[in-house]
Amino acid sequence: MTQTDYRVRARSRQGRLVEQKIKAASEAEVVSRIQQLGLTPIAIESANAGWNREITLGSRRVTTKDLAVFSRQFATMLASGLPILRCLAILSEQTENARLAELLDQMRVEIEKGSSLSETMAQRKEFPPLMVSMVRAGEVGGFLETTMDQIAASLEADVRLRSKIKAALTYPVAVGIIAVLIVVGMLIFVVPIFASLFDSFGGALPAPTQFLVDASNVMKDPRFFIPAIAVVTAVAGLYRRNVRNPKLRAVVDPLKFRLPVFGGLLQKVAIARLTRNLSALLRAGVPILTALDIVADTSGNLVVTRAMEAVKESVRQGSGIAKPLESQTVFPDMVVQMIAVGETTGSLDEMLGRIADFYDQEVSATTEQLTALIEPIMIVVLGAVVGSMIITMYLPIFNIFELIK
Repeated sequence: MTQTDYRVRARSRQGRLVEQKIKAASEAEVVSRIQQLGLTPIAIESANAGWNREITLGSRRVTTKDLAVFSRQFATMLASGLPILRCLAILSEQTENARLAELLDQMRVEIEKGSSLSETMAQRKEFPPLMVSMVRAGEVGGFLETTMDQIAASLEADVRLRSKIKAALTYPVAVGIIAVLIVVGMLIFVVPIFASLFDSFGGALPAPTQFLVDASNVMKDPRFFIPAIAVVTAVAGLYRRNVRNPKLRAVVDPLKFRLPVFGGLLQKVAIARLTRNLSALLRAGVPILTALDIVADTSGNLVVTRAMEAVKESVRQGSGIAKPLESQTVFPDMVVQMIAVGETTGSLDEMLGRIADFYDQEVSATTEQLTALIEPIMIVVLGAVVGSMIITMYLPIFNIFELIK
């Protein structure tokens, strides 16, 4: 079997840093030989690794799914006995996200200089506070592998929730866009043909038809069409830039939970995300006040954030979590009672996990129901819009014979 030269950095039981070159058939053999010498491996890399790197092309944005895959692979490698630096090197080569690969390379260099994994993560905004705090707790407690598994599970569940929401929203949004395009197309191309036909016969048009013709004339006028597109684009861009503005969120976030169809679904998603993240942080050993700070910032809705701030103040004064939640309408009584039982029995993290699992199932069931309900409704709406326009255009035809006479 072909053997390769490996550069090894390890630490002795006395804390002394040891660097040497070892010829072996695989990294597993290198790890075994180092451990037989009573050393703890820090970094293992091929002596000619610098010539084997590939250029990685991919997204410059690190998504939740990217972090979930990274956490799962990292946990698996740690369980296999690979040192942290080697894990980061392998992951930076394997990931399809160019930005994440760049971050992992930077982190590896900083860890080689003496920084901890959590410190390097905290310096990069791509890693959420929840992930940083759990990694820090895992490093301090000596159970980083278990912590990375918990992080992966939490992120994967969040990805599933987002996918369910997108699945529920995709159909109505797509049909709505199609309806708008059909209406605009008919106003610009179809209605003018009928309008010229009506003009040739003379006479007054029915009010609905006249309204449609006037709307068509306005839609075709560049003085309206161009400014309208500019205004819509400007409003959309302004909203995207200020979507995290507290003043805007104070108005928009409460309205999300009051939407007639999707409000209940969004509320269930917020509760599932909150309880799952809080459960993961508490299981990792993060102090409860720190955990409440983190979940308040990552809840995604200002209503939940303010509720967590009230809970945090109560806990700081020595009270529990359940009592201040009773006055927060966003949390159902069942959630409050289950949290109270968890505090009483000393199994708060487990109870929060059960709540998250319950609301995950609720989101799945609600999404399926909404999808089944929305499809026929949107078909009817689309048919009604197009049908009403066609009927409106044909109304004058009933008076054509009188106009000819």
